[in-house]
Amino acid sequence: MTTPASRNPFKHLRTTDIRGIAQLATQATTGVTRIAEGVHQSVLDTLGISGGKSPGQTRGITGLIYKSIQEIAQLVGRSTDFVLAGLQPLFESAEESRPGTPEREAILAALNGVMGDRLVAGNNAFATPMTLRYQDEAMDWQKLPPMPEVSSKVVLLIHGLCLNDLKRHAQHLGHEVEQGAALASALGFTPVYLRYNSGLHTSENGRELSAQLEQLVTHWPTAIEQLTVVAHSMGGLVIRSAYHCARQDGLSWPDQLKNIVFLGTPHHGAPLEKAGNFLNIILGCTPYTRPFTTLGRLRSSGITDLRYGHLLDADWQGHDRFHHKPDSRQLVPLPEEVACYTVAATLAAKRNALADRLIGDGLVPLHSALGHHDDPQRTLEFSEQSQWIAYRMNHMELLNSPEVTRQIVQWLAPSRC
Repeated sequence: MTTPASRNPFKHLRTTDIRGIAQLATQATTGVTRIAEGVHQSVLDTLGISGGKSPGQTRGITGLIYKSIQEIAQLVGRSTDFVLAGLQPLFESAEESRPGTPEREAILAALNGVMGDRLVAGNNAFATPMTLRYQDEAMDWQKLPPMPEVSSKVVLLIHGLCLNDLKRHAQHLGHEVEQGAALASALGFTPVYLRYNSGLHTSENGRELSAQLEQLVTHWPTAIEQLTVVAHSMGGLVIRSAYHCARQDGLSWPDQLKNIVFLGTPHHGAPLEKAGNFLNIILGCTPYTRPFTTLGRLRSSGITDLRYGHLLDADWQGHDRFHHKPDSRQLVPLPEEVACYTVAATLAAKRNALADRLIGDGLVPLHSALGHHDDPQRTLEFSEQSQWIAYRMNHMELLNSPEVTRQIVQWLAPSRC
């Protein structure tokens, strides 16, 4: 009788992770303390006992205790971080050849999606830098390896919120399927993948992607004649933002961009983020639940951008992103010089008002993925031939469905391009 191999969750960790975990622990301690103090003061308010200088802050001995807990946690956190920062080079040199496991990368992608902006603000090692990747390696523009097999036709695949480029590899009916490889086989594209911190504002990622694509067309071993983008979910907002930014900055890479295929992109927002914002409003209605709005405010800038589908700095700058307000986005049409296609999915067997506006693929409604809007000025002009609806399909299945890949190939076949 064979003994099953033991599962060791620590195999996915690196020594360098200690510093990132310590930083998160410090933030969690101070955050929980603030919530506890807020609830405590809410109770004292009902007894007519005034609080400290700031809302949700206690005073006297009670306030001193809470303040001491936070200061001690921050002091320990700073001291630990200082020591670990000095050891970081040793940790990195010892593990520089050790690749990350898919499980580790998936956790990091989710963590970045939920609180990636906080990771960057805290200089946390878990923050994911944006990279263009070829054959599972980040591309270094200063020392590209020999790439004799690449073609002049490049397809860039962009993931969505809380995901990474590895998520595109999946099993279907016992066979591994991956859209980049399928497009390479059918149409002669060279696939390149984007990995990015999906917790940052869409406009921040768009600006960085624009700069990266300028480097791509400059340093690619052969002149790029055709650049195609296949973008899943939030990735579609990022490439639209990048294109807008590039045109404003006078960059050259948009001249090579011929096609964009959007897969379940929330062009006009997603209900779950709107629900999250509404929940924050409800929690803020009573003094006892108001401190818990801190939990809702943990969600990242990238997530709150999904409320309406923000693309530009102007869509969020100067506003409290957790404050409920009407849709005031700048109008950004689809690129006129680029062939744009959209795939929308629905869990339903056929279209109806509920499926179009709410259910959709479980995360993105049909009307948002198709670019439809009640305001005609905001409607995105996809031609009838450039839209395709996948029925009985969820948001994640768009990444590895053979039917979706066949539709993409049909759109991008040379007779159509």
